[in-house]
Formats: sequence, C-alpha cells, structure tokens
Amino acid sequence: MQKILLTLALIGGLSAQAFAADEVVAYRYGMPLDIAQVLSITPVADVCGVVPVEMTYLDSNGGKHILQYSEFGSGCSN
Repeated sequence: MQKILLTLALIGGLSAQAFAADEVVAYRYGMPLDIAQVLSITPVADVCGVVPVEMTYLDSNGGKHILQYSEFGSGCSN
C-alpha cells in the first residue's frame, strides 16, 4: 500500500512540475534568474516599438521555464 501511495505522489509531483513549466512568467527588473541553458527565444517582431519576447530555458536543476520580457522590435528604420 505504501508503494502505491509513494508512486502516486511521485507521479502527481512530476505532472505538477510539467504543468508549471508551461506557465509564462513576466520578467521584473532585479528578479533572480537561474538560467543554465537557453532552449529557444521567439523571434523579435518586425515592428517599430516594444514587443514581448519569450525565452524557454532550463534552470540548474533541469526545470523548464518560460520567461517573457520586452525587446525593441526590428522594424524601425534609421
């Protein structure tokens, strides 16, 4: 019985961790970041102005995160 409960708790914890990885967190100035490996960054929009960009990365424990931050678009001409 204890093995079954332990297995269910482990599966529940893993599924909760997988769900948390899909949650997008908005960057705030000064927030601590633990970025071990960048997996992807969405392309910057071809507009003149500030646009949201998302970076998917792994932390030092192997947890997957999605961080949203602002970047100036690439559509401005000099």
